[in-house]
Amino acid sequence: MTTETDDLRLAADFAPAGEADWRKLVDGVLKGAAFEKLVGKTYDGLEIQPIYPRAKHAAPVAGRAPSAPWQIMQRVDHPDPAKANAQALIDLESGATGLSLVFAGSNAAHGFGLAANADAVARALDGVHLDAAIAIELQLGDSLSPASLVADIVKQRGIAAAACDIRFGLDPIGDAAVRGASTHDASTLGGNSGALVRQLHEAGFKGPFFAADGRVVHDAGGSEAQELAFVLASGVAYLRALEAEGIALETARGMIYGRLAADTDQFLTLAKFRSLRRLWARVEEACGLAPKPLFISGETAWRMLTRRDPYVNMLRATIAVFAAGLGGANAVTVLPHTTALGLPDAFARRVARNTQLVLLEESNLARVADPAAGAGGVEALTSELCSAAWALFQEIEKAGGVGAALQTGLIQSKVAAVKAVRDANIARRRDVLTGASEFPNLNEAAVAVEALAPVAPQPIDKASLTFAALAPIRLADGFEKLRDRSDALLERQGQRPSVFLANLGTAADFTARATFARSFFEAGGIAAIDGQGGADPAALADAYRASGAAIACLCSSDKVYADAAVPAAKALQAAGARHIYLAGRGGEQEAALREAGIGSFVFAGGDALKTLADAYAHLESA
Repeated sequence: MTTETDDLRLAADFAPAGEADWRKLVDGVLKGAAFEKLVGKTYDGLEIQPIYPRAKHAAPVAGRAPSAPWQIMQRVDHPDPAKANAQALIDLESGATGLSLVFAGSNAAHGFGLAANADAVARALDGVHLDAAIAIELQLGDSLSPASLVADIVKQRGIAAAACDIRFGLDPIGDAAVRGASTHDASTLGGNSGALVRQLHEAGFKGPFFAADGRVVHDAGGSEAQELAFVLASGVAYLRALEAEGIALETARGMIYGRLAADTDQFLTLAKFRSLRRLWARVEEACGLAPKPLFISGETAWRMLTRRDPYVNMLRATIAVFAAGLGGANAVTVLPHTTALGLPDAFARRVARNTQLVLLEESNLARVADPAAGAGGVEALTSELCSAAWALFQEIEKAGGVGAALQTGLIQSKVAAVKAVRDANIARRRDVLTGASEFPNLNEAAVAVEALAPVAPQPIDKASLTFAALAPIRLADGFEKLRDRSDALLERQGQRPSVFLANLGTAADFTARATFARSFFEAGGIAAIDGQGGADPAALADAYRASGAAIACLCSSDKVYADAAVPAAKALQAAGARHIYLAGRGGEQEAALREAGIGSFVFAGGDALKTLADAYAHLESA
């Protein structure tokens, strides 16, 4: 039996086919349209072809040990250390293999987190056996003291430091980037932590100690290549800091690990994790070292979380963990599905934990090392991401390193440029956010979170370095603000703002566009009231008055619009509609439609956020 699929006897029963044969079939479907219509592009400008050949000679990317599962990390971020401890013990008893201690003010705290003092750390870790193959990861803010506090607890318990699996998470560069300020200058941004690392290392801790955190860029709306370049630039800065402490590069490279965000773009996430390993190997080679696999910690992305229809976040997290796991992540943390709403409760934490357990224990995702190896599309994305990220990394280095690049705004300007394009695509619903920008549910039930209000991080006193911050965003925020506006009107007036769908013709004529219009308006919190259909302008006007809506939207086919849209618009205007929309483009009829009273056209690719914001202006004009 051969292992080469090209030699399978089954293939002999079919006529041979190649790319030219496929292109011929595709050209027939395109009917003269350019083939480039099928080529996608990432936010880094990388082309994604519709089909790829198998990458026959690709080798697996060295990562986790064969068949080794990634660590299932669970956030410990309750401000009450006793409750944080109770949650941590439940997590460990229920399948988690590691704890991510999140401290107040850290990059990923989102308004919560443990206090950075000895009592809080000791209480949170009470009953946690630090030498029992439990992974501990620290997520620090501007204070590095928790690293020393954890080390002190290990010493007080009489545990050998080498028996502990602790990633200390020192990341002054990432912290400064998010805050837009630092007590250090650009040249020493990553350097003053080197002495602490030396102390921890000499105490026997294995590390790693420094975290090169790409979430900083991802949370701010950046691209995959930008995230990777930031990790490389931060990692190299930490290498220099360690070398300045007299630590040999052979030892120093094991003191650094990477953090990446994992989101719903399955293939790009998978390629991104694979790319980081290749890129870091290139850094090691440039240092004269034989490459060793970098430890990579993944976390499901903050920016993809929605406050509306939060249960969809469970699906987002599943895709993200799948991609990170197959991409070779050594550890993964899932942000519970209610994280954007507040501090998650026990149910949300359980779902986050079980998402990983199902993928590992039931789907067996860790059984195959680098399963994407040889897949043409993933291999191409990996190589292209490496090239784009390396070029940006070189640009950052030429600017004087990551500290100087932040100080001059080089990194921020590039991230802002990508964010602007991303924002436009979200506003136009080209990038779909299920439950927020598309397929909303205005009657969704509230979900439970802990009854604690988030606290804003304290500003840095006496900052010696300030620059534009890489502030975290959430992609759904624009649509959610409109939904909040709708909720406020519901609470104040007893009903939501509404739009009357003035359906013309038969159901076959109007259903498609009425469905589109309903999703369009309800994404902004404006409830859609369906008309019955028909072509009588007087009946349409009566139905509009009975609906109680202040605005209306004509819905039908272009064929029906040609005859019925103008009289229908005039009837709605006479009936008192403050603003009339038409689902579709105006085309050759636009001038006549506008003259009849059509004020706006809603269509796929239009600026939904702007149109919906304008709708509120019309709704509140009386």
